[in-house]
Amino acid sequence: MALEKETTNSDIKPIETVEPIGKRVLIRKDEDKKVTRGGIKLPDNIEIPTITGRVVAVSAEIENMPEIPLKQYDKVLFNPKGAIPVDFEGDNRLFVVEVENIVAVFRRS
Repeated sequence: MALEKETTNSDIKPIETVEPIGKRVLIRKDEDKKVTRGGIKLPDNIEIPTITGRVVAVSAEIENMPEIPLKQYDKVLFNPKGAIPVDFEGDNRLFVVEVENIVAVFRRS
């Protein structure tokens, strides 16, 4: 009879990194706005959804594609419908996003 070691919470190591695969990037979504541009404070139950964020990591495939101008720390505008949430942090602001769902990169001229 084989003995199996019982797994406890102390045996489980937390995930340290998330690396996107294929034509995907990992994005940290910006905070939802609580105040309008005009300075009006919104109630807590109303949020203006943001679809901007910072690139946390790019896949190896994208790094090797000069026609896709994305790199770590870029601020991007993305379509949230294709974003896959990553349950890695308590606030769930990390998303894996396909390159096709990134519609703009903010650049300083």
